[in-house]
Amino acid sequence: MINVLVPTDFSENAWNAIRYGIQFFAEEPANFYLLHIDLFNREHKDTVANGIFLAPTSAITSGDRLASTLERIHETFPKTRHHFHTLLRHSFFIEGIKQEVTDKGIDFILMGTKGASGLKEVTVGSRTGEVIARVKCPILIVPERAEFAGLKDIALPTDFHSYYKNKILLTLAEILEQHQPTLHILHLTDEEKALSDEQLEHMNFLMDFLEGRPHQFHFRPNGPIEDGLANFVEDSNVQLIAMVAKNINFFQRLLFRSSAEKISYHTKIPFLVLHE
Repeated sequence: MINVLVPTDFSENAWNAIRYGIQFFAEEPANFYLLHIDLFNREHKDTVANGIFLAPTSAITSGDRLASTLERIHETFPKTRHHFHTLLRHSFFIEGIKQEVTDKGIDFILMGTKGASGLKEVTVGSRTGEVIARVKCPILIVPERAEFAGLKDIALPTDFHSYYKNKILLTLAEILEQHQPTLHILHLTDEEKALSDEQLEHMNFLMDFLEGRPHQFHFRPNGPIEDGLANFVEDSNVQLIAMVAKNINFFQRLLFRSSAEKISYHTKIPFLVLHE
C-alpha cells in the first residue's frame, strides 16, 4: 500500500488535486494523508505548556474544514478502496511536510496549483517550488484544469546529462506498472550537435531499464526547448510530464514560458517531479 501526502489549503485547486490523485492511484489501495499546516509565525508569541504547542483558535476552524474535506471525499468517491487520514500541524511549512514524509513513510506528495501562473511561480519560490527544491520525495503537481481520464502516454523530457539513479527508476517503474502507459523519452536541445559519450551512456542505461516496457525515444533538436515540449505534448496527447528535480535549470526553463500562446498545457497536464 502506498502512502500519499496531500498538503491542502482548502482551495478548489487543492480539492482538484485530491480528486485527481484518488483516480490516479486507483489501481492500488493507498493511504491518503490530508495535511493542513497552520503556519507557525516567528513573530507570533504562541503559548507553550509542558512542551506542547497550544494552537491558536483558528486551528478549530482548520480541523472542521479538514473534516468537511473528508466528508466531501466520501460523498464523491463512495466506493473507493483508499484510506483517508487528516493531519493538522502547527509549524513552518517545509518543516511540517518533511516531518510527515518521515513519520508516515510517504511515497508521493500530491499538490494542486493554479494553472500556468501557479507553475510559473514554481521557479520563483512558491510553496510548490519550495517543496520541489527542499523535500526529497516524488511530487505529483496537479494544475487547476487537470482531469484524470486514464494514463496512456507519459513524456519524460531529458537532455541525457543526468544519470538516473535507482530511486528515480523505481518510482517510474511503479507508475508504469500501475497504468501500463507508453513512456516517451524526449530529448530536447537548442543546439544541433551529436550526443556526447556521457549522454549516450545515460541514454543506453535508460534503454536497458525500459526493455520490455512500452517506450519510444524522440529527438527534437533546434529551437527553444520550451516550444519543443509544448509542441510534443500537443502532438502526442500526453497526459503526464515526468521531470527529474536534480536538473533544476532544465526544469525551470520548461515551466517558465515566454510564449503565452503555447502556455495552455500548463493548466491541464500534471507534472511528476522525481527525486533521487
